[in-house]
Amino acid sequence: MTEEDRPTSPGPGREPRRHGPRQEPRRHLAAVIGDLSAVDGAVYAAVAATPTPALDAGLRRLSAAADKSKISFGIAAALLAVGGGRARRAAVLGVGAVAAASASANLLGKRLVRRRRPDREAARVSTDRHVPMPTSASFPSGHTASAVAFATAVGVVVPPAAIPLGALACAVGYSRVHTGVHYPGDVAAGAVLGVASAAAVLAVDALPFTTRLRLLGRLGSAVSSLT
Repeated sequence: MTEEDRPTSPGPGREPRRHGPRQEPRRHLAAVIGDLSAVDGAVYAAVAATPTPALDAGLRRLSAAADKSKISFGIAAALLAVGGGRARRAAVLGVGAVAAASASANLLGKRLVRRRRPDREAARVSTDRHVPMPTSASFPSGHTASAVAFATAVGVVVPPAAIPLGALACAVGYSRVHTGVHYPGDVAAGAVLGVASAAAVLAVDALPFTTRLRLLGRLGSAVSSLT
């Protein structure tokens, strides 16, 4: 037995160190993450391998139209044009939710996780589906986060709009997988982030005006420190 192989004496009154049990939760977590990543990749590959010529053009256009939340901003403009206090409030809160989701996805999520984009060529995603591959990190999906945030905020204020806007947000999220620029897990995380962002904006809206101003000032300072 070499010197390194010999167990160290714990000394009088001390229990020997046992590293195994402490490492077990980490190993289990790493195994779970590995399995989830494998499922994520398998679903992405299955979508890529499924021929859908009747859907490709429409989903490609939808994915491109959702760039920079153009669809959401267009709907917000329509709500403002319709007039009425509820429609205007829905438009303002919807745009606020988009801003919160976009900032959370791009300034926090993508910087923290830094997941690489899928290899669209290796997965043989049909070129009929292609949109420009973004240069930012893959996780989470900013398009999905913004679309879900807008749908959630507007749907709370104007309930009849919840189902059509929710369906549109789901279609935007799926289009990001269909076009090969995101894994399904990125889209799922974006959806969760979108709901959370909308909930945060709605909660702030319910606060007294002076409290909102102070909170927004602190939020602005925090965002400035990240950029």
